[in-house]
Amino acid sequence: MEKLLELGYDMSRLWENYWPNYLIGIRNTLIVAVVATIIGCIIGLVCGILNTIPYTKRDSLGKRFVLRLIRVIVRIYVEVFRGTPMILQAVFIYYGMPYFIDGFTAFQGYSGIWFASLLVVSINTGSYMAESVRGGIISVDPGQTEGAQAIGMTHVQTMTNVILPQAVRNIVPQIGNNFIINIKDTSVMFVIGFIEFFATHQNIVGVNYLYFPSATIEMIGYLCMTLLASFILRKIEKKMDGSDSYELAQADVLTMSAGTYSNPDRGTPFDERNPEAQKSMLREELRRQAERDAAAWEGQMAETRRPHGGDRNSDGGDQ
Repeated sequence: MEKLLELGYDMSRLWENYWPNYLIGIRNTLIVAVVATIIGCIIGLVCGILNTIPYTKRDSLGKRFVLRLIRVIVRIYVEVFRGTPMILQAVFIYYGMPYFIDGFTAFQGYSGIWFASLLVVSINTGSYMAESVRGGIISVDPGQTEGAQAIGMTHVQTMTNVILPQAVRNIVPQIGNNFIINIKDTSVMFVIGFIEFFATHQNIVGVNYLYFPSATIEMIGYLCMTLLASFILRKIEKKMDGSDSYELAQADVLTMSAGTYSNPDRGTPFDERNPEAQKSMLREELRRQAERDAAAWEGQMAETRRPHGGDRNSDGGDQ
C-alpha cells in the first residue's frame, strides 16, 4: 500500500511539473496517427483497386503487361513494408535517403523530422490497407459485378457505384484497427528525433530518473487515446449500419405492399395512420355521402311529380 501511495505521489509530481510536455507529446502522436492513417488509406485504396483490375487472354498484350507489372510492384511494396519493422523503415528513410542522394534536404530541421515521420507511418499503413482493400473488394458478391455489367456499366462505373461502397463498409473495422495501431506505433519515431508521447517520457526520465512513474503515466495516456478512438469508431460503424428497420420507397400509393416490410411506426399507404390513406378514405366517404344525397333528392323530386289519388276521384265525381 505504501508503494502505491508513493507511486501516486511521484506520478502527481511528474504531472504537475511536466503536464505541458505530456500534452504536447499526445498532440503530436494524434496528429501523426490521424494524418498518416488518412494518407495510408488513400495509398491502400489506390493499390487495392489497381491490384484487382481484371484482364483476360483476349486483352491486348500491352494491357496485360502493364497490369501484371502493376501487380508485381504493388506486391513488392506490400511485402517489403509489411515484412520489416517500422523502426527500421524510419531509420532507412530518414538516414538512408540522404546517404544515397547527395544534397537531399527534405529532412532538414524539425519540419524534416515531421515530414519523415508522416511519410514512414503513411507508407507502412498503406501496405496493410492495400491488402484490406483488396480483401474488401473480393468479398463483394460477384453477382454484383455481373449485374452491373449486364446493364452496360464499365469497370470504372462498376467499381465506383457498386463495389467500392460495399467494400468500404467491410473494411471500416480494419481502418479503425490500423488507426489504433498507429497511435501506439508512432512511439518508434523517437529514433529519428520526433517528439511524440513516448519521446516526451524519455526526455522527462532523463531529467528526474523516475522511470516507472512516468511509464505509468504513458500507459494511462495511450490507453485513454485508444479507448477514445475505439468509442468513436464504434459510433461510425453504427452510423454506417443504418436503421434497424427499413421501409420500401413507393412512388405510387396504389402499389401493392404485400410481402414487403414497413416500419410499424410509420404505417403503409393502406394504413389508416398514413396521411395519404386518411385523405383517400375521406374522399371515398364524401363520394358515398354525395351519392346518398343525390338518391334522396331524386326520391323527393319523384314524390312531388306523382299525381295524388284524391284529386283523381274528385275529378271523376264532377264529371
